[in-house]
Amino acid sequence: MDFTISPEIAAYRDRIAAFVETHLIPLESDPAAYDAHENIAQDVLDEMRGRARAEGLWCLQLSPENDGAGLSKVGMAVAYEAMNRSIFGPVVFNSAAPDDGNMMVLETLGTPAQKKRWLAPIAQGEARSAFAMTEPHPGGGSDPGMMQTWARRDGDDYIVNGNKWFITGAGEAAHFMLVARTSDDVRRGHTAFLFHRDDPGWQITRRIPIMGPEEHGGHCELRFDGLRIPAENVLLGEGRGLKVTQTRLGPARLTHCMRWLGLSKRCVEIATEYAARREGFGVRLADRESVQMMLGDLAMQIEVGRLLVLKAAWEIDRGGFAQKEISMAKIHVANLLHKAADVGIQINGARGYSKDTPLEWIYRYARQARLVDGADEVHKMVLNRHLENEGTDFWHWDTAP
Repeated sequence: MDFTISPEIAAYRDRIAAFVETHLIPLESDPAAYDAHENIAQDVLDEMRGRARAEGLWCLQLSPENDGAGLSKVGMAVAYEAMNRSIFGPVVFNSAAPDDGNMMVLETLGTPAQKKRWLAPIAQGEARSAFAMTEPHPGGGSDPGMMQTWARRDGDDYIVNGNKWFITGAGEAAHFMLVARTSDDVRRGHTAFLFHRDDPGWQITRRIPIMGPEEHGGHCELRFDGLRIPAENVLLGEGRGLKVTQTRLGPARLTHCMRWLGLSKRCVEIATEYAARREGFGVRLADRESVQMMLGDLAMQIEVGRLLVLKAAWEIDRGGFAQKEISMAKIHVANLLHKAADVGIQINGARGYSKDTPLEWIYRYARQARLVDGADEVHKMVLNRHLENEGTDFWHWDTAP
C-alpha cells in the first residue's frame, strides 16, 4: 500500500500551510475580524479571498474546466486538512460547506446550461448557496421517506409547498438546491430542483439560534408556499432526487472529516505549546504522565482518522462509492474533534475556557459534528447493514490483478 502523495499535492499543502500561518492565524486573535455570528467578517473575508485567488489556492476541488485545480479526493484530503488549521480557512479558499458540496454535485450532475447559471457564480465567489432537504417533524431528516415538501407538476413548471429547517447558509445564499417529493414511489419519488433567492413563493421564517459559531447565512427555517420552478431547473431528472442526494452527501461527509482533522490537529498544537511552558508545583505540564497520555492518545486517534479518510478518498478516486468507509470516517472524526477540543481546554485550564485561544470556539462548533450529515447512530446502522450483508467480507482486502 502506497501512502505517498504526489509532489503537486505536497506543493499545494505547503503553500496552503504558509498562507494559513501568515494571513489567517493572526486574524483569530483580532476581534475586528469576526462578524456578529462569530465567523470571519465579510470585509476581511473578501480581502483574504482575493489573496487566495492571487496565490492560485482558490477552489482547488473543481476541475480546470470550472476554474479549479482538479485535485483528486486524496489530494483534497491533504489540502483541506491544511486549510482548517485555522477556523477561518475553508471559507477563504472557497472549500467550506455548504458551497463545497453544492459545487461538486453541480459539477458532476449539472447540464452545461445549469453549470453556467448555477455553478459558475458560486465557483467565482459571486454567490453563496444552500442545500434544502431537512424538514421539521413530522417531515424527513435522516429518513427521506418521511419528506412532506411536495413539488407538483403544472405544465412546464413545478409548484412547491412545504417546510425545511436547519438549512445551512440560507440567510446569505443566492442559489438553492431543493429536494422535494414528486410522487409516492419509494425509490423514484424525490426530485432535486435549483432555484434563486429572488424567486417568489418562499421565505425564510427564522434564523435558528444555535450553540455554535455559525456559518455565513446561519441555519434557517424555510417555508414554501407556491414557489414555481421551471422544469429546466430539475437536476438530473424527475424522480432522481435520491441519486442527487447520495452524490452530494457522501463526498460532503468526507470533506467535513478532512476539515475536522485540521481542527483536531490545531487543538493538539495549542495544548502541546501550552503544556511545554506551563508549570505547576515545580513540574511542567508536558512532563506529567497524565498529560502525556492525553496528548499521545489524541495523536493516535488523529492518525486513525487520517487513515480512514484517506482510504475513503482513495476508494472514491478509483470509482467506488465508499459508503462504508465514509460512515466509519464520519463517526470517528466527528467524535475525535469533540475530544480534541475538550482535551485542549482541559490542558489549558481557564485559558482554554476563555476566548484567548480558539479552543472554546472549536468546542462549541464540534458538537454539531456528530449530528450534521447523519447522526452517529444512523451511520452505525449503515455499518451494521453492511455487516449483515457481507459477513466476514466486511473486512476483506481487494486483491490486485
